[in-house]
Amino acid sequence: MDARTPTQSLTVMTDLVLPSETNPLNNLFGGELLARMDRAASIAARRHSRRITVTASVNHVAFNRSIPLGSVVTVEAKVSRAFKTSMEVYLDVWIEDRESGLRDKANEAIYTFVAVDETGRPTDVPPLTPESTLEIERFNAALRRKQLSLVLAGKMKPKDASELKALFV
Repeated sequence: MDARTPTQSLTVMTDLVLPSETNPLNNLFGGELLARMDRAASIAARRHSRRITVTASVNHVAFNRSIPLGSVVTVEAKVSRAFKTSMEVYLDVWIEDRESGLRDKANEAIYTFVAVDETGRPTDVPPLTPESTLEIERFNAALRRKQLSLVLAGKMKPKDASELKALFV
């Protein structure tokens, strides 16, 4: 399998926040944003793997800024690391100022997807070759996040989590 770059999985979804998608404070429901991020991440994972993909976990979500009614919201998703059958997808959420057109980062998230075959069994995915400084940082951090997740789930012994140990030694 030929390696792919994060740019090859880049997915950009832009949409408007409508009244039916807001809470009593006229801000986008968190669940609506999660759904938008899940769709973008799914497309990014599929672009990388060229397979059917399923959401395995939502590893991190930061609702740093509320997104008001009428805002233009852009969700950008890229595969940040590929493992044997899974892929970490990093998402950045931007809101556009209605008057100036400037974009500000509002939120971010990290999802994990697994590629599956037609019977639903996990299948191998291509390796990922990061290019930019940010892509390399996210690529390296993904292994630490995976090891931490495995340790917390009891699927890896802490002494075997070499990337995590390196942070403290």
